[in-house]
Amino acid sequence: MKTILITGGAGFIGSHLVRLMVNKYPGYRVVNLDKLTYAGNLANLKDVEDKPNYRFVKGDICDFEQMRQVFADYGVDAVIHLAAESHVDRSIKDPFAFARTNVMGTLALLQAARLAWDGRFEGKLFYHVSTDEVYGALENDGSFFVETTRYNPHSPYSASKASSDHFVRAYHDTYGLPVKISNCSNNYGPYQFPEKLIPLFINNIRHNKSLPVYGTGENVRDWLYVEDHVRAIDLIFHQGKVGDTYNIGGFNEWRNIDLVRLLVGVTDRLLGRAEGASSCLITFVRDRAGHDLRYAIDSSKLHRELGWSPSLQFEEGIEKTVRWYLDHQDWLDNVTSGDYLKYYEEMYHK
Repeated sequence: MKTILITGGAGFIGSHLVRLMVNKYPGYRVVNLDKLTYAGNLANLKDVEDKPNYRFVKGDICDFEQMRQVFADYGVDAVIHLAAESHVDRSIKDPFAFARTNVMGTLALLQAARLAWDGRFEGKLFYHVSTDEVYGALENDGSFFVETTRYNPHSPYSASKASSDHFVRAYHDTYGLPVKISNCSNNYGPYQFPEKLIPLFINNIRHNKSLPVYGTGENVRDWLYVEDHVRAIDLIFHQGKVGDTYNIGGFNEWRNIDLVRLLVGVTDRLLGRAEGASSCLITFVRDRAGHDLRYAIDSSKLHRELGWSPSLQFEEGIEKTVRWYLDHQDWLDNVTSGDYLKYYEEMYHK
């Protein structure tokens, strides 16, 4: 049985990937390693926790000796590495936390994999999931990030992810470690922690709270539905070329203010309110330090080589996402209140 170690598997993207791999590949043993920080929630995986090919390990990727033990205990054949600190605002307040987890944690995993596999790399793989933010910012000129775009990170978060990307490539070039990297655009969908724009604003609209928009709302992001993202990861993992990088984007560029207005309209309608009634909650606030103007990914290589394309148009994906959060208000309330942490504190922090 091939053993796949997925780090950060209790988080937003990670839980969707764990679910896909457990259900689609019963011949794989899927080991979900997660530290269960504020962003990790095993309730995201209730539907697979009893599957015979699923295992959960509470662990910290920064603990090198623990990572070595996980490789030894489970005979890990491949890693899909998603564990990371990911919120830009938090990185501005505490850059050291991002350097520790995203840089040193990735390095600990790479070294644990190298020592465990000991040059016997046939059938082994280290797949690193990264972000388009490593490329910096684009002007509103129709240009796109491609796989060869020069790195130019502007936030502590993106700098930490850029550094981890470089370490992954260095282990490939120096030690021959088989690696793949993907860089994705902004994800959205079910189970996203409500510090991120879309679930935060859905929740705020529910409670008639302010919708704070940075600057004038002109910043542009490319949005990718999370299930489309994990389909791409699955393809790259199984069919992508070792040593290559693949960009994953949704071909969905939206100005922040236009996204917020769309969210307001859809959420109001699904709550039975007059569509747009919550527009009065929109508040413009001081812009984020180092706020990149525009991100946009060219996913042509992924489409051309592996046949991937996004399955949802953005308006359809937003409708589906808002419905999920409104249908799972208990999940949203447990997360925003912090109640979800109490169960895991009792189970894992004795």
